[in-house]
Amino acid sequence: MEKKEEGMNEEQVWKELDEETLFIVSQTFKALSDPTRIRILHLLFDKEYSVNQIADQLELRQSTVSHQLRFLKNLRLVKFRRDGTTIYYSQDDEHVMTMLNQTIKHALHH
Repeated sequence: MEKKEEGMNEEQVWKELDEETLFIVSQTFKALSDPTRIRILHLLFDKEYSVNQIADQLELRQSTVSHQLRFLKNLRLVKFRRDGTTIYYSQDDEHVMTMLNQTIKHALHH
């Protein structure tokens, strides 16, 4: 969210959400609503992995991982770098990763 204008209260800031912002927020929550994407993001929390490494670590098909990474990349939740013929993925949004981490902690706190 952009910096709050001086003199605006929280309610006024929320009323000013435009359609693009609403779409991005809803897509982010959609990304976090899928168990496979949560597992991928959790894996990428502190370290980068190739598609094959992600597939091996999470016992998923490479095509499944590639599909989910494409979804996450389109939302700018993951980024990639190429090293020769291998592409490595890492998390790309501290805000969302913090929210995910806090939500996991919440779920573990019984």
